Amino acid sequence: MGSKSIVVLGGGESGVGAAILAQRAGCDVFLSDAGQLGQARRAELQRRGIALEEGGHTPARILSADEVVKSPGIPETAPIVVALRERGVPVISEIELAGRHIGGAKTICITGSNGKTTTTHLLHQMLLAAGLNVGMVGNVGQSFARQVALAPRDYYVVELSSFQLDGMYDFRADVAVLLNITPDHLDRYDHRLENYAASKLRIAQNQGPADTFIHCADDPVSRATLQGHPLTAGSVRPFTRGGEPSATGSYQRGEALCFVDAQGPWSIPMREIRLQGKHNMYNCQAATLAAQAIGLPRRAIVEGMRSFAGIAHRLELVGERGGVRYVNDSKATNTDAAWYALDSMTTPVVWIAGGVDKGNDYAPLLPLVQGRVHTLICMTTDAEKLHASFAGVVGRIVDAGSAREAVAQAARLAQPGDTVLLSPACASFDLFDNYEQRGELFRKAVEEL
Repeated sequence: MGSKSIVVLGGGESGVGAAILAQRAGCDVFLSDAGQLGQARRAELQRRGIALEEGGHTPARILSADEVVKSPGIPETAPIVVALRERGVPVISEIELAGRHIGGAKTICITGSNGKTTTTHLLHQMLLAAGLNVGMVGNVGQSFARQVALAPRDYYVVELSSFQLDGMYDFRADVAVLLNITPDHLDRYDHRLENYAASKLRIAQNQGPADTFIHCADDPVSRATLQGHPLTAGSVRPFTRGGEPSATGSYQRGEALCFVDAQGPWSIPMREIRLQGKHNMYNCQAATLAAQAIGLPRRAIVEGMRSFAGIAHRLELVGERGGVRYVNDSKATNTDAAWYALDSMTTPVVWIAGGVDKGNDYAPLLPLVQGRVHTLICMTTDAEKLHASFAGVVGRIVDAGSAREAVAQAARLAQPGDTVLLSPACASFDLFDNYEQRGELFRKAVEEL
């Protein structure tokens, strides 16, 4: 990269990591954020001598860059991005930048509308159990660029959102995992599912004969998308709930997950896996196939599945009060994730939902809600669509303007033996900074009951 001029747009974890890596690569770096930087990030940039601005962009300086690294939260429609495209300045993602500097390290990249964070954590645990020098980066934990710059690893497990994939051009995943594709973030994709699906499939671009692509054979949108996008990976490994796999895939038989490796067929009973739920069996299949693709021993894979308890904010039991269980599924930011949560419920439910609607279609949830959810608490600033969608299906619908109010309402309306489920099916940005804050405030409110 020499001494080229790099501008980083956005001063979150992704942007700051990109700025640090670009500086270490010998570039002239300038970071610009339209909002205000967090105090810790501002201090870090200043300590490292990285030039910055906040509270607005200076077009002349940004448009004169040799290359721009755009943070994933900034849409293509942002005026400064439009101006860069018109000027012909290359605009890439932090993932693309990091991939240029990993040397011979291997990347195992995971995307999907749902399950990618759980799968990323599980796979990371498997690699740690095998004693590998591995980092967990991307859409979870610290940025890929920061890890590469400050603590490089031999392996990287990379969680990728569609926004991060959109800025990748030459990056190549050694192992690419596509878990599923369901409607999400459609507001960023002209409300067209095919645009969003094409973005997800960018994870497989540039793969060659030595690479592996893993996908769910049961997911209809993935299947349809793959039909129009020929794969170039040398090994394609599907996973499925039923039927026999290919020689390198995975399937479910009875109450066991079944695989094939160099030693032959093997299986693990589902009761021995610490994660539970139908969706988590898919996550275990995907993680195992990825682990096998890089040669992990069966022992480490099994140890990972037996020990991994799950992640915060994903079907996390946060307490029990008066015979009522409280489950934090704040990471369910779309209807498909909420579907899996509702499907896993075995008791009557008080369901807390709502937030920023991303073009949601609630119709697929209706069969699960009917007869299972007796109360819907709409935790949002705009509950009109939720009321319209579930009126006549749920016996009681009430509104709440905060996590504390929602939990108080739930405690009043739940009966012993019920489950209070926070599974919003929406983004968090109307009342909260992010889904993590939403989940933590839910947990705190439960603890205060």
